[in-house]
This record gives sequence, C-alpha cells and structure tokens, in this order.
Amino acid sequence: MATVSPSWAYTLQLPHDPHAPGIARATLRAVLAAHGLAQLIPIAELLASELLANAHLHTRGPYALRVLPMEPGRLRVAVWDTDPRVPRGFVDNVLPSALPPDDVESGRGLHLVRACANAVGVSVLRELGASKGGKLLWAECQ
Repeated sequence: MATVSPSWAYTLQLPHDPHAPGIARATLRAVLAAHGLAQLIPIAELLASELLANAHLHTRGPYALRVLPMEPGRLRVAVWDTDPRVPRGFVDNVLPSALPPDDVESGRGLHLVRACANAVGVSVLRELGASKGGKLLWAECQ
C-alpha cells in the first residue's frame, strides 16, 4: 500500500531581535533536511537571509519566515513583516540598474534575491480582523 506524504508548510514567528534571523536560517535548514530537500538549502538560505535581513533592518515590529513547497523540487520562501511599504526591487520588478559602489555596505540584497530566485513576488496585506497587515515578500527556488 502506497503512503501519501501529507502536505506541509512552516511559519516561524520571530520577534524583532538581532538573533532572530540566525534562528530562522537554522530552522529553515532543519525543515528542508527533514523533508528531503537538502539540495535546496544553500539557495533557500540565501533567499531567506536577504528577506529576513530587510525585515529586521527596515521594520520595528515582529516578522515571520514561511516555507511552502510549491511542487516537487520547488520551494517558496517568504518573509512577512508589519510594514506595508514594498521595497523598490519588488515593485513592478524594477531594480536600480547598477549595484551600489563597492565601499557601500548595503543595497545588494534584493539584487541577490532577483538573481538567484526563479520567481519573486509581494502581497500587501490589509489589516482585517485578526490580521496584522503588512506585507509578504516571497522568492521561489528549485
């Protein structure tokens, strides 16, 4: 008799704490290894790292990591935060044409996400009922 793997998705709620992105990355590695997706760990971790860093640096409230399998071998990594403002790299798929100068410490994250992901997107969430509003940035890899 064949068994069917139940569908799965994980959401990790994170406080606005400097340790939260590292905890989220460790959780992501464990989840992917447990579901036989170890081959996706490097790219998924890079995508999550950049999205988590943006949430931590540019918002004041809590945020969350969401991991969702899309189809065999394809994964969506998403980060929710309470700020409804969408980063420029997720608006109409527009990024500045040039990378920041080498001596600038930030500004490359969304370039990395766009270069490494198979697809990216954003959902702006309205504050309805129990929802906290904000936005959900996502990137897919395979």
